[in-house]
Order: sequence, then structure tokens, then C-alpha cells
Amino acid sequence: MNAWLVFVIFFACLFLNVPIAFALGVGVVGTIFITGTAPMTLITQALVTSVDSFALLSIPFFVLAGDIMATGGISRRLVTFGQSIFGNMAGSLGLITIFCCAIFAAISGSGPATVAAIGGILIPHMIKDGYEKPFAATLAAVGGCLGPIIPPSISFIMFGVVASVSITDLFLAGVMPGLLIAFTVMICAYIVSKKKGFGVRAVKERATIKGVLLSINHAKWALLMPIIILGGIYGGIFSPSEASVVACVYGLIVSVFVHKELKLKDIGKVFGKTAMTVGACLVLVTCSKAFGELLTLMQVPANVSNFIASITNSPIIVLLLINILLLIVGCFMDPASAILILAPLLIPIAKTFNIDMIHFGAVMVINLIIGQVTPPVGINLFIGSRIAGVPLDKTFKWLPLFLGILICDLLLITYIPSISTWLVYLSR
Repeated sequence: MNAWLVFVIFFACLFLNVPIAFALGVGVVGTIFITGTAPMTLITQALVTSVDSFALLSIPFFVLAGDIMATGGISRRLVTFGQSIFGNMAGSLGLITIFCCAIFAAISGSGPATVAAIGGILIPHMIKDGYEKPFAATLAAVGGCLGPIIPPSISFIMFGVVASVSITDLFLAGVMPGLLIAFTVMICAYIVSKKKGFGVRAVKERATIKGVLLSINHAKWALLMPIIILGGIYGGIFSPSEASVVACVYGLIVSVFVHKELKLKDIGKVFGKTAMTVGACLVLVTCSKAFGELLTLMQVPANVSNFIASITNSPIIVLLLINILLLIVGCFMDPASAILILAPLLIPIAKTFNIDMIHFGAVMVINLIIGQVTPPVGINLFIGSRIAGVPLDKTFKWLPLFLGILICDLLLITYIPSISTWLVYLSR
């Protein structure tokens, strides 16, 4: 009954539009106050220990790096680079959108930031070039899903902290799934564009080696950033947390002194935006830590694990049930919140069935990222529709097609573990 009480209070707060972080805190305080299950010091201890993690330092710096690069003209140069490769194909702007989202994902680590930075440039161009507005908005929103999958990824950092798993390994686990999703979505976009005649006017002269080399030179500082970050991490030069600081310094130097598109007077606004994002994130981290510790004290994870084990002893069925749960949760909750709340419950289950934690982390993150393009929350979809100037419900015309692609990719990643773990074990 005590376990049910904490969830009742939590969902009651959500129903009253209380922010998720505070709803978690109220659930913990209310349950302890009513039942006396744990001492109130549990909360204060969780507030301290939850942020006492070196790995968490990378979150504010990666968010700041993404904000700096989005403001400093990086996304525009990536678009130019993409045009030099795909500009001669029918429907090229759709391919360029996904291609640039994949590269920008290796800079920002955020889905909404990827949609805003790349979609903000390419959605208007797609509409001008004959694409249906709902298609352009949905495609950019789906491309934004690559942000938290291709490293560096804030969602993987969250999972790594909760599960005590190597963040470097989790980053590697996101590479192949991210490329798989990008490739399949690009194929889908090409087929639809070819069939519907989208982007006919975008067909340009055939790409040449000279043109590609010129565009690489134009975008070299943008393209170097993911190489420096990921190369430094996997080359053993610096840790993910140190890499996030390197990314910030590099981004500031390039944006202010090389591209000269970020003015010194505007740096304060960028820092302020990052502080607001990170502040909300850390409040969520602290409250979810207390929530998770209270559930553990009540033996909720163990009971849930035993219940699932009583239903089936097949890892295949367990993963299917977890996928269904996470897909539903992703429709209502952002990935960071869902990871911090559900990971303490699901990790013991995965361990019971000997599921690799690196593989499980990739499955969990990709599940929840799909939620960024599913109503009623669907933050990526909301941003894309706002940029395209269409009502959110108009995007539902194309959403089932892309959701079908994403779910097929998810099933492949779930049941072929080597897609996510191959690079990890290759590097060892």
C-alpha cells in the first residue's frame, strides 16, 4: 500500500500540472510523512548524493556547447555541406535534412536543439521547393530523434549515471543504431519524395569532387568538432566530462573568432539559456534520486522483477514488454525524466534475465526518443510544426509512416544486440 501511495501522490500532482521534478519530490515527502516508511533525512541525503557525480558535469557543458554552436552559424555550414553531396538528387532537401541532423547530433546531443537548428533552416527551403508542409515538419522532427542517440548524448549520460555503466561505452553503443535510423529514414524520405514529386526544383548539377571539397573547406570547423570530441574520448585523451569542456571552449573560439557570428555581448544570453535548461535538469535528477531510493526501500523493483519472472522466463518476451511500456511512457514524459524514474525499476529486471546493460541502455534510450515525435507531448513534432507554420494535427498524415520505420529499427536493435554492442566490444 505504501508503494501505491507514492505513485498516487505523484500522478495526482501531474494531473494538477505540477512539474515532474516537483511531483516526484512531493510524492516522496508525502509518502514519508503519512507512512513513516523512511526518515526525512532520505531526501536531504538524496539531494546531495545525486549531484555528487563527476559524470554529471558533462551535461551542462554539452548543453552549453550545443547552444553555442547553434548560435554561431554551425548549422548553416552543415546544410551547405549536405547540399554539395545530395543537391543533384530529387528530394535532395529531405536527404540533406536527415544528413545534417545526424552530424549536428554529434555536436548537440539534444533532439529539440537539432530540430530547431537544422529544421529552422531547411523546413522553409523544403516548403519553398514544393514539399508539403506537414511532411517537411515531420521529417525534421524525426531527424531530431538522432540528437540523443548519436554521441555525445545527454540521455546516455543519464542512463550511465543511474546504471553505473561506462558512459564512453554507451556513447559507442549509440553510433550504429543512430546510423541505422538515419539510413532507413533517408531511404523512406527519398521514396516518398520521388513518388510525390517533392523537391523537383531542387535538382542541381551533379555533385563534383571539387564542389564537395569546397563545401568541406567551408564547413571544416563544424565537421572538426565531433571528430575532436569523439576522437578524444575514444583515443583516451580525455573523459566524456572533460570532452564536454573542450567542446565548449572549441565552440566559443570558432563561433566568436573564426565565424564571427556570435558576438561577445550575446554570450551572456547563451549562458543564461543553458543555465535555465541545466537547472531544471538537475532539480529533476535530485528529486528522482529520492524517488528511486524510496521505491528501492519499499522493494518495488524486486517485486516488479519477480512479477515479470512469474509471467515468463523468456528474455525475448521481457524485452517486448519493456519496449511496449517505454513506448507508452515516451508519449507522456521526456526521456530524461523517464530514464531517471524507470531505470531503477527496469535495470534489476534486465539483470535478472542476463540482458547486457550496454545493449539495454541503447534499447531504453531509443524507445524513449521515439516519444519525442509521438503525441501528446512530442516536443520535436511541436517544434517542427511551429517552424513549418502548420497545426500539430496536420503532421499526423505522415507520422504513422515514419513511426513504422522507427519501430522497425527499434525491433532490430532490440533483438540483434550486436548492432549496439559491436563497436563497444571491438574497442576493448
